[in-house]
Amino acid sequence: MTELLYMDDCYLKEFEAVVTRVDGKFIVLDKTAFYPQGGGQPSDSGKLIKDNAEFKVLFAKKIGSDVSHEIDREGIRVGDKVKGILDWDNRYLLMKNHTAAHILCEVIHKETAALITGNQLNSDKSRIDFNLENFNREELKIYADKANEIVKKDLPIKIYSKPREEVMKIPSITKLANVLPPAVKELRIVEIEGFDIQADGGTHVKTTKEVGEIEIISAENKGKNNRRVYFRLK
Repeated sequence: MTELLYMDDCYLKEFEAVVTRVDGKFIVLDKTAFYPQGGGQPSDSGKLIKDNAEFKVLFAKKIGSDVSHEIDREGIRVGDKVKGILDWDNRYLLMKNHTAAHILCEVIHKETAALITGNQLNSDKSRIDFNLENFNREELKIYADKANEIVKKDLPIKIYSKPREEVMKIPSITKLANVLPPAVKELRIVEIEGFDIQADGGTHVKTTKEVGEIEIISAENKGKNNRRVYFRLK
C-alpha cells in the first residue's frame, strides 16, 4: 500500500521513499506526494532522484492501494531509496483550479440546484458539466461574479476525514450526480469555511484568495439536460 502524503499536506513539494515494486519503467513507492490521475484532476509530474541520477516522473496512476509512477527510463530497483520532487508550478496551478471548481460549483448549485455530471481540470483551462437545461450569458456572468466575491473573502480551506455515516448526513456533501461508492468508509472532506463542504480526494489551496480571479470562458450544450462550462484563472 502506498501512503498518500498529499492527502494530509497538499503543499509538500519533496519527499523521501523506498521502492516496493518495479515493472520496467513503472515504479511503486511506499509513500508518495505525486497525485495520481483521478477525479478529473491530472497526474502530477516531476522527478525521482536515486543517488545522483534523475528519473523524470511522466505520469502517476492509482492501481488498487498502490500508486504507480511511470518514469522516463529504467534503472530503479526494489529497495532503492529515492527522493521525489514535484513539478510544483504545475501542481500549484492544479490546486488553484480545483479549489476554483469547488467555488464555482457551489455558486451554481445554490442558484440552480444543478449537480455535476463530469469535470476535467487543467492548469490552463478547466471544464465542469452540470445537469441543467440551459445557461445564458447574463447568468454566467452573475455566477462568475459571485464566485469571485467568495475568492476575495479569503476564506480558509480545511481538509479532514470523517466516518461515512456522519458525512452522508450533511446536506449537499457531494455535488456529484452519482453517489460516492459504498465501500468507502472514511471520507476526506474539503471545507471552504462558511461556504461549502464536499467529499473530495484532490489537492487544494489553503485560502480562497490564492485562487486568483475566475473567468468563465464559455458554455456548451452537451445533450439533454447537460451543459458544459469552461473556466480559467486570471
